[in-house]
Amino acid sequence: MDDLPTAESVSSFYQRFVIKGSLAGAAVYVAYDQGLLGSGTQGAEALKKAQAALPPAIQEWTSYLGWELPPTPKFDFSLSDSWNKGVQSVMSALSVAPARACEYTVEGWKYVKDLVK
Repeated sequence: MDDLPTAESVSSFYQRFVIKGSLAGAAVYVAYDQGLLGSGTQGAEALKKAQAALPPAIQEWTSYLGWELPPTPKFDFSLSDSWNKGVQSVMSALSVAPARACEYTVEGWKYVKDLVK
């Protein structure tokens, strides 16, 4: 009987659940509001806005806190191209998965038959 949860622990659990759920909901709302959940062009526009707004905001906070950060390196990197390549790789792997599974099953049965002999 001592293993039953107390009213305090249940209340604490529900409070944490509500706080975490609210934060997750707010994050989804902000992502939707900024266009991150829309089409690819909306996402690219949102990324450009974030890239333009982030360095001044970071500079303001570091000067406020008295920190000095090194300058950010410049990259010639396209997030959308990398994303597209990742999606293509995953889709390619998924499209050959049934054939590969069949091949591996046949090889496995051959191996087991050779062990039994």
